[in-house]
Amino acid sequence: MNRLSKEGRAQILHLLCEGQSIRAITRLTGASKNTVAKLLIDAGRACSAYQDRVLRNLTSKRVQVDEIWSFTYAKQANVKKAKAAPEGAGDIWTWTAIDADTKLLINWLAGSRDTDTALLFLNDLRSRVEGRFQLTSDGWRAYTEAVDTIFGDDVDYAMLVKIYGPASGGSGRYSPPECIGARKMPRVGNPDEKAISTSFAERHNLTMRMHIRRFTRLTNAFSKKVENHIAAVSLHSFYYNFVRVHKTLKTSPAMAAGVTDRLWEIGDLVDLLDAWEAKEKRDAAPIFEVCEWKIGGGFYVRATLPGQEPERIEGFATEAEAARWIRNESKPWIFSRRSTFLSSR
Repeated sequence: MNRLSKEGRAQILHLLCEGQSIRAITRLTGASKNTVAKLLIDAGRACSAYQDRVLRNLTSKRVQVDEIWSFTYAKQANVKKAKAAPEGAGDIWTWTAIDADTKLLINWLAGSRDTDTALLFLNDLRSRVEGRFQLTSDGWRAYTEAVDTIFGDDVDYAMLVKIYGPASGGSGRYSPPECIGARKMPRVGNPDEKAISTSFAERHNLTMRMHIRRFTRLTNAFSKKVENHIAAVSLHSFYYNFVRVHKTLKTSPAMAAGVTDRLWEIGDLVDLLDAWEAKEKRDAAPIFEVCEWKIGGGFYVRATLPGQEPERIEGFATEAEAARWIRNESKPWIFSRRSTFLSSR
């Protein structure tokens, strides 16, 4: 099986992180659509696993949260009449938490815009930040119950509720009504009124729309599967935190937060992906299945080792013989096959 070079993988990942669509990348690099999509999913899973491990015990003091809308396959109103809409089709909201000082994207969650998702999101946020901190959200009602359930009194929480004027008819399809004011509403503890803001979280929404092609409005680059959507957000979060230099900070958010002591490069992301793939292969269990011949009678064992094509072990008269081979002879067979595979590389 052909494998992309490190330089080829780095180029594709960099293009994905800078807002290029999958089809545009296929034209620029010559890689197939399936190759780019698979690389996106694998990189997203690797980035998610790494950040889940290292973004812990953070000392954030001011955190802003917000939600950004997108959709998969079809907009919610069109899902019922869409052909072969997959599970998860429709509106999808990405919840984000930003450290107002270091601009670190602490955590995110893709799901519905409801209280259950808010509970999951804030519970994950609390597990990553040490000590008491100030939390600011918009006026979405799901936050009230979720903050009370997850934090109780152990947070300084406030809402910033914006006041909008009447909607204007001719400004444009996605032009919001004019914001004519905002109310700062302390909810829990003693939040600093000067720090009650969601500006950094809202600015990051723009960063996501610019750097993740499937978030760009009025295009056909929207996600067709939830899995791809989540992978794209995961890849972006890693790129934003570790690779991209923040214009104001003059360094990466991860460096500003003390998570890492160096500025990462795309090549480091490829190395991280390679290490994750190697671990996945080591941890993956082989699969043995007893199958019956459709013609002629008898049974065989279909054996699939991680990263390899299925093989057949034949010559069993009964199903019990095949099962006995799996119990008694499969381990030596695995050892011999892996040794052969490694020696041929």
